[in-house]
Amino acid sequence: MSPSATAPEATFTITPMTRSPKQKHNYGATVTGLDLNDISDTDVRHLSDAIWTHKVVVVKGQKDLAPIKQWELVTRFDPSSPQVHSHGDMKTFNSKGGLLSKSREVLGIPGAENVRLIGKGFQGEDHYGIKNKTITKPLSHDWHAKELPQDEFDAGNVRFQRWHMDAPLYGRDPAWFTTLRCLKRPTEPQVNIRWDDDSGLSMKAEPGLTAFISNVQMYEMMTEDEKGMADHSWVEYAPHPYMWIGDCKGNSNGLGLVSQGKEKSLEGLGDFDPKDVKTYPMVWVNPVTGEKAFHVHGICARKLFIRTSQTEEPRIIDDVVEIRKLLKTIQERVLKPEYILIPSLDEGDIVMWANYQMFHTAIDYPGSYGPRTMHQANIASSSPPAGPYPIPSAA
Repeated sequence: MSPSATAPEATFTITPMTRSPKQKHNYGATVTGLDLNDISDTDVRHLSDAIWTHKVVVVKGQKDLAPIKQWELVTRFDPSSPQVHSHGDMKTFNSKGGLLSKSREVLGIPGAENVRLIGKGFQGEDHYGIKNKTITKPLSHDWHAKELPQDEFDAGNVRFQRWHMDAPLYGRDPAWFTTLRCLKRPTEPQVNIRWDDDSGLSMKAEPGLTAFISNVQMYEMMTEDEKGMADHSWVEYAPHPYMWIGDCKGNSNGLGLVSQGKEKSLEGLGDFDPKDVKTYPMVWVNPVTGEKAFHVHGICARKLFIRTSQTEEPRIIDDVVEIRKLLKTIQERVLKPEYILIPSLDEGDIVMWANYQMFHTAIDYPGSYGPRTMHQANIASSSPPAGPYPIPSAA
């Protein structure tokens, strides 16, 4: 039973997002009638349940939200969690963030450092104490192995940057939810998002938004044999995983890595504590709905332990080429335009998503369209994800 099942009713309204006949994603909702500067404990529980249930929720009309109130909301979702951003403080993020910190510029908001400024272009003369800042290193397609020609990008042809969940995958457990507040973004012209992977796929979207795919729908697309394997199997992630892949390049559709042998050796990662290396089930169970998600962050996976029953001895796959081939077969099925949700955000809207069920990605756009300003916050969870079956204690 969900935490709010016996609580007083919510004071806000939840409206499922509409979709066209061609669209096949089955998640997403908007919330209206809520002031996140002054939200009751009851409404926090109802909002939490709404995120678990609808997976992507856009809370409308939060133009006056104070950054510290965004952080307070995140901590109220999971009050037993350590009170720090899931990727640590800014010093930790910049020193150990590897791929994440070297590929973009991220700043903590003064007085609310765990709320991170993520954007592009000029951020204003005084943005909550950050003065005359121009972000010249946004999330972009530069990480891809296959180059996107500059003239094509300038013409509005873009890509999904990197499909991922928000997870340190070392030392701390992934956030239940991520919150991303839109303060400023261009709304036109549309960008043309290309897969550039010989599939010929593309789709249009407003600039400056975030795209989502559901790993619950991904699981539902699997065969019964694949589900049986995934339900009983688990993943070991690399120590300091984003340092481990710091020199690697991604596929042009944003999903997974190109295998070029550029992963760092364990010795090259410096000191790490084996107790902080994370091992998670392949399938994560939604604690409110009971839905299963095939939730494997393939770019950071160092070993797979494959079995089809609780009594079977697992087959260990530690060849990253084989790991990525297996995951690609399953994960790319949902990477089609009809399964992708790119919710539009007005200035002041805040999108929140269930990080245990969804992958998401930024989508870059030509700088001539205008600046983008977002506030992102999440918190490492107080408990790790649970699978359909426990991982053996000896693993």
